[in-house]
Amino acid sequence: MTITIEDVKQLRNKTGVSIMQCKKALEEAEGDMEKALINLTKKSGEIAAKKGDRTLGAGVIAIAQEGDKTTMLEFACETDFVANNEEFQALAKDLAGMVLAGEASEPADESLVAKTQEATQKFGERTEVVRFETVEGSVGVYVHSNNSIGAVVAFEGDVDATLAKQLAMHVSAQNPRYMSKDDITDEEMAKAKEVLAEEVADKPADMQEKILEGKINSYFKERVFMEQSFIVDPSNSVSNILGDTQVTKFIRYGVGEE
Repeated sequence: MTITIEDVKQLRNKTGVSIMQCKKALEEAEGDMEKALINLTKKSGEIAAKKGDRTLGAGVIAIAQEGDKTTMLEFACETDFVANNEEFQALAKDLAGMVLAGEASEPADESLVAKTQEATQKFGERTEVVRFETVEGSVGVYVHSNNSIGAVVAFEGDVDATLAKQLAMHVSAQNPRYMSKDDITDEEMAKAKEVLAEEVADKPADMQEKILEGKINSYFKERVFMEQSFIVDPSNSVSNILGDTQVTKFIRYGVGEE
């Protein structure tokens, strides 16, 4: 059977893989388009398996929204070269959309694995959906210009759109660990005291406790969302900026971060 350039283009449009791979798949399938698609799918799994031990050193953060639901997802690859590819970034958004639509509940779900295997074949690198989370209600979202950091901040009730985005930018930049002081566990407090006590060991004995208390307060102020200085207006804390507005949750993803 003669394989035309139109056939090759049609298969490429369906799969996104290279023209040479499409031509070879059609030749092996003797021109049968459906068989060629199956062969390419099978091959994508084999390629992904061979690249399974490669290090994931790059990736992107993508956000999908519909109605009152928002999903943020981390999609990893090996190099910045692929991470900066517009098609790779578009795929990350599509994957977030799949999660948002309820097509997957965890990164290992078959629907997502199939997509990552296809991506591995297309981009020539190991790819993987690392994590994702979906929130409902009013939110502010932000993804940094290089797509390496993103944040979602959820609110109780409606909130000014500009402030919501600014707070998501704040979370991206300042990386708070706790919502408020109440979220700091006794174990974490004890560990901080142990570490910081070493820094005041050479101070006069009668001043050590007061100096240590100041260091502990400063340490946690930098990590508690409500007490951090607001990046848009450093003269005010986040708590002061919020006023009566209630933040119920924040999520921050950074590529390669835990």
